[in-house]
Amino acid sequence: MTMSSDARIPSTLIHRLYTQKSDVGWLLSAVCIALLLSIPIFSVLSSIFFPASEVWQHLKSTVLAEYIRNSLVLVLGVSLGTLLLGVPTAWLCSVCQFPGRKLFSWALLLPLAFPPYIIAYTYTGLLDFAGPLQTYLRTLFDWQYGDYWFPEVRSISGAIVMFSLVLYPYVYLLARTAFAEQSASLREASHSLGMGLRETFLLIAFPLARPAIVAGLTLVIMETLADYGTVQYFGIPTFTTGIFRTWFGFGDRIAATQLASILLLTIFALILIERWTRQPERFQGQSKGTDVWSYALSGREAIFAVLFCSLPILLGFFVPGIQLVSWAIKTAPDVIDRSFFMLILNTVRLAVIAALLVVICATLLAYAKRVSKQFAIPYAVNISAMGYAVPGVVIAVGVLLPFAWLDNFVDAWLQMHFGISTGLLITGTLTALVFAHVVRFLALGLNSVEANLAKIHRSIDDVAQLLGHKTLNRFLSVHLPLIRSGVLIAGLLVFVEVIKELPATLVLRPFDFNTLAVRTFELASDERLADSASSALIIVAVGILPILILNRSITKATLPHGT
Repeated sequence: MTMSSDARIPSTLIHRLYTQKSDVGWLLSAVCIALLLSIPIFSVLSSIFFPASEVWQHLKSTVLAEYIRNSLVLVLGVSLGTLLLGVPTAWLCSVCQFPGRKLFSWALLLPLAFPPYIIAYTYTGLLDFAGPLQTYLRTLFDWQYGDYWFPEVRSISGAIVMFSLVLYPYVYLLARTAFAEQSASLREASHSLGMGLRETFLLIAFPLARPAIVAGLTLVIMETLADYGTVQYFGIPTFTTGIFRTWFGFGDRIAATQLASILLLTIFALILIERWTRQPERFQGQSKGTDVWSYALSGREAIFAVLFCSLPILLGFFVPGIQLVSWAIKTAPDVIDRSFFMLILNTVRLAVIAALLVVICATLLAYAKRVSKQFAIPYAVNISAMGYAVPGVVIAVGVLLPFAWLDNFVDAWLQMHFGISTGLLITGTLTALVFAHVVRFLALGLNSVEANLAKIHRSIDDVAQLLGHKTLNRFLSVHLPLIRSGVLIAGLLVFVEVIKELPATLVLRPFDFNTLAVRTFELASDERLADSASSALIIVAVGILPILILNRSITKATLPHGT
């Protein structure tokens, strides 16, 4: 017996019915969480409307132009460097056959494990006047100070090289995926028309991959603008160093927040530009997994490909990695003690708490976005996820302002009514630090959870609804088991990023609370580069974990069959 057409209930109608009657408490909680996590961003942006102070006028007339100029030079230099390293290597590993191509395809991601500030400290120790390289040259050629020229590492050009060596994987990864998704028939057709590898790249592949390359470049620019450890150590005045100096040097939080608002608006402008550039190039032929046509390199071309792909891995990972290991072996007996293990414990505790909260918030927000068609939900979720695009120092400023106001308000109210002074209840505590990291890295968890939820067909929701499962029960019994792997990966990614984060931790950490990143920064600032190696090495080792995850998730899509 079959149902008549009138008796059939469309799936879309079922979905509309249960979303209209979905758990109001669930959706209200999602909106509250989204608004709470958006407070630091709105707190920074609100400073635009504050009257300019004398300190701000001083900054505007003296160093603001220098901040803008140095930031612009860094952005342009690092953009060029990452393009030169990331795009050609992505092209070679995607469409060419040469010895070691499969190894290079994932090894080119390894420099991403180095935070920029750690590779800056390492190369400074290697290349400074008292470093092993210059010492060896002076011994070999019997040179004295002033007898030879050597490039200055602690300079804006040195910073550009450091950033380029560790940030090019952003461009490489997205460009490699874009090249691999292009139909191999395009390359085969261009080859049959007499076009070589270079012509095919310049005239066909690169224009089609431009949106992905621009997206990777946008990530590079945001990371460059967000950095504090490298530019501070190299003595380069930028917005991040200016925010620290204005807040803690001049003691003017309003002027510091106004500087942060300029940096924040710049980041938002970059995001809008990146999305705008993607719109005209939305469609292109994609490989279906059966297109395996590629360029077979031999002779000098193969040697060039091997050398070109080896260079960024060597300079961006193995050279600094070997130097860190060497320093760590020499200094470990003096550095690794009870306080060092306390550093590890503090770092792990902070990372675990932040990762758990991010996973919980991201899962709740992503599922609320899935089950609700309310106008406010998607916008609230997207706004709460903007923290990842915001530099850590800006997030720290955005957290300090409302929390300090709340602490002062509570203290004043209790003193007025009960004669009790509470002091600072939240500011300067682990709570504020964890909150800042949740705001900063929510997008990582949200993207992972949303991607896994998107793989679950809506018909499963409809069946669960017809069986009488309400929103919470549907999530716990149906969706959560299906997205468990995505949730675990999200937690791992956040865990690693919290360990590497420096500016927000440096500003918001409680007294007598240190992490591996902060300790590395403090030792390097005291010119104890060798002593900082042990903590830096742990950060780098942990940073390799997400690289392995990324490589595993994209290898099948980016390598032709049979390689």
